[in-house]
Amino acid sequence: MSILVSMAAFALASSISPGPVNIVALGSGARYGLMASMQHVTGATVGFSALLLLTGLGMHELLATWPELTNVIKWAGVGFLLFMAYRLARDSGELDAGETTRRPSLAYGAAMQWLNPKAWLAAVAGMGTYASNGDGASIWQFTAVYFVICYVSIACWAWAGAFLQKYLRDAKRVRAFNLVMAAIIAASVVFLVAS
Repeated sequence: MSILVSMAAFALASSISPGPVNIVALGSGARYGLMASMQHVTGATVGFSALLLLTGLGMHELLATWPELTNVIKWAGVGFLLFMAYRLARDSGELDAGETTRRPSLAYGAAMQWLNPKAWLAAVAGMGTYASNGDGASIWQFTAVYFVICYVSIACWAWAGAFLQKYLRDAKRVRAFNLVMAAIIAASVVFLVAS
């Protein structure tokens, strides 16, 4: 039973900590509410679980064979995150503006994980720690534990955003909130590039 507790602790520490996917969940909850944000939560969880599973099943060997792929993934992720930060920073904050904004979708959440350097680091480190021997049962067990913890963690960020919704009734507050979220995403990019 202690290995499951260790797996869950690793998954919780990796999933609940601030990162681009969680910041988007927070922003989505603040703008669209909890239920509307659950597609993003589900997509991000499924996307990360697929990444984790494939890493355990051998993708890490592919990346070790062709290390330049790691750089391609890293810089694609950096570009994507900077684009997200830019879009947030440029948002007017108008909740009922003439243009219809789309909430983050299931596919968007899944794609974010595959372009998120934090997710790649967590997948490689986690599988390296809990299933480095390639044991199929360990790979599936770790993926199942991580799926549950990841889903709940991202949902907590969306819930926190939904809680903040009542404080973000006017465009100035939404704009300030978006600028803070953009700055956090940009700071996470700086941290990821520096590490």
